[in-house]
Amino acid sequence: MEPVRLTQYARGGGCACKIPAEELEQVVAGLQVPAPPGADVLVGLDDGDDAGVVRIRDGQAVLSTSDFFTPVVDDPYDWGRIAAANALSDIYAMGGEPIMAINLVAWPRELISTDRLREVLRGGLDVATEAGCPVLGGHSIDAPEPIYGMAVTGTADPGRMMRNDAAEAGLPISLTKPLGVGVLNNRHKATGERSEEAIASMVALNREAARAALDGGARAATDVTGFGLLGHLYKMARASGVAARIDAAAVPYVTGAREALAAGYVPGGSRRNLDWVRPHLSAEGITQEELILLADAQTSGGLLVVGEVPGAPVVGETVAAGSLPGGALVQVM
Repeated sequence: MEPVRLTQYARGGGCACKIPAEELEQVVAGLQVPAPPGADVLVGLDDGDDAGVVRIRDGQAVLSTSDFFTPVVDDPYDWGRIAAANALSDIYAMGGEPIMAINLVAWPRELISTDRLREVLRGGLDVATEAGCPVLGGHSIDAPEPIYGMAVTGTADPGRMMRNDAAEAGLPISLTKPLGVGVLNNRHKATGERSEEAIASMVALNREAARAALDGGARAATDVTGFGLLGHLYKMARASGVAARIDAAAVPYVTGAREALAAGYVPGGSRRNLDWVRPHLSAEGITQEELILLADAQTSGGLLVVGEVPGAPVVGETVAAGSLPGGALVQVM
């Protein structure tokens, strides 16, 4: 195939192309309606959790989610792998196991060969196969921008699920993947320079981290994606009625992330994330650059777990609501 830079066909890239969180919350406000009779809804739209959950027979819960985005890297196979790992992550973030997936595709077929689409689908299939999750078809349309992702169904034990509204004060906060892929992906889009470490992080499944968190008794978690660590932590603290401190020095980053930031490769989504969280943030003495990295829009990021996860750094702690300066929900130290 002739060399084609897939990222040049999209305005944004990866989870950085999400609709801004504040705008999205305004759009969906008031759309939550009572469940129909007989539906046992465990997790709905209320707190923007990672998947919807209903309880079915035999005490089992079914989880449903979808995730898709424009190209985050130029290689179609890698993009497919990243998108699949990202979609599967929503199931893992809630303590579930994926049981099936379907592909979601938009493709500008007059601009980009469908040979590349086949590579995207092959990448997604390989990661889903690694997860033990069959891919059973999907839906495709002809569209101006290439888009790929998956709708994933999973199952979980309702008594052991991890939710973003279940955090309690006085517990450590663990992060299972390094941050920084947002600025590195933005550099890749601008220059074509690849970060193999960033790609390896994005294609890695959150399966083992989720299982370790569950085994350790964790009941609250979310994955760090388009709203950045600060955005997702703010959502969790708000939903749970707690606050949280982050130790900036304890947060790990992909090699080259700080250099990419210094060179100006900051996704617009990362700046919007920080603007959204700032009214609820205490960060005295912390530089703007450090806050941008903490708000960096991640694609297929790790799990943010309230509790300790073996092998993952502890990056902060939950505290009682109202205990932070100015009534902030998140403090960076």
